[in-house]
Parts: sequence; structure tokens; C-alpha cells
Amino acid sequence: QVQLVESGGGLVQPGGSLRLSCAASGSIFSINAMSWYRRVPGKQRELVATITSGGTTNYIDSVKGRFTISRDSAKNTVYLQMNSLKPEDTAVYYCHANIVFAGDYFGRGTQVTVSS
Repeated sequence: QVQLVESGGGLVQPGGSLRLSCAASGSIFSINAMSWYRRVPGKQRELVATITSGGTTNYIDSVKGRFTISRDSAKNTVYLQMNSLKPEDTAVYYCHANIVFAGDYFGRGTQVTVSS
């Protein structure tokens, strides 16, 4: 069994910063890609950023230059540093991991609200 637990969400003013963390635990042999998704009520879940096991990163256009994804493979943890936050970044953010021999897992999500 694998669990992903996110932390670091909250309320922040426009222009502010937050750092999300997600730790994977359980029966983990190795982790391929790790990602952050987000969902706004009434809309489809959106892939925000991905980092491969080799450290290659990809971002959706709307967060490029503002968000940075990183990982600590020794700790099975992925981070999302979010700077210059905008109201349209408000969403529930979900961590995802593709676990070798185990498949895809998502965390329960953490709320990020950007508002003055």
C-alpha cells in the first residue's frame, strides 16, 4: 500500500508565495515521475507540473516562470514552490506519483486560496 500526503496549502494574498510538499510512504521500490495537479470546482483536473526520476521538469504555460517543481528522491518527496501567486491559481492541489511495480497514486489534496 502506498500513501501520498500533501502539506503546505493555505490562504495567501496575490503576489505571495507558498511551498507545497508531498511525501510518499509505504511499499515503494522506486518512483518514476511525480507531478502536481490542481482542480477548481466545476472544472477538470489540470496537470500543473511534472518532474521525472532524472530531474526533467515540465509546466503548463500559465505557471511557467512562477512555479518550480523539485524532488528529494531519498525522501520520496516532491515539492512545488509557487511564487507570484494569482487569484486564478486558487484550487485544490493534488500530488501524483507513478510508483514502479505499483502504478499511479494521488494524494487527498491541499487547498490553495489566493485572495486579498
